[in-house]
Amino acid sequence: MKKLALAAAITAAGTSAFAGSYAKDDVVMEPVVVVEETEQQSSSAAIVVPLIMLALVAAAVASD
Repeated sequence: MKKLALAAAITAAGTSAFAGSYAKDDVVMEPVVVVEETEQQSSSAAIVVPLIMLALVAAAVASD
């Protein structure tokens, strides 16, 4: 009888350690995609830098 009581006490103590479940949490959070609206630049802004470079090269050639 003592062995049965000891086994029951050990079993009861052991089961409390596994109170949670082994089931995998299937809670998957989707990543949040943040899209920022940007202002469209005018097409003339993209040509300013090449025109300045062309003017610098032309000035360098003319000075020689």
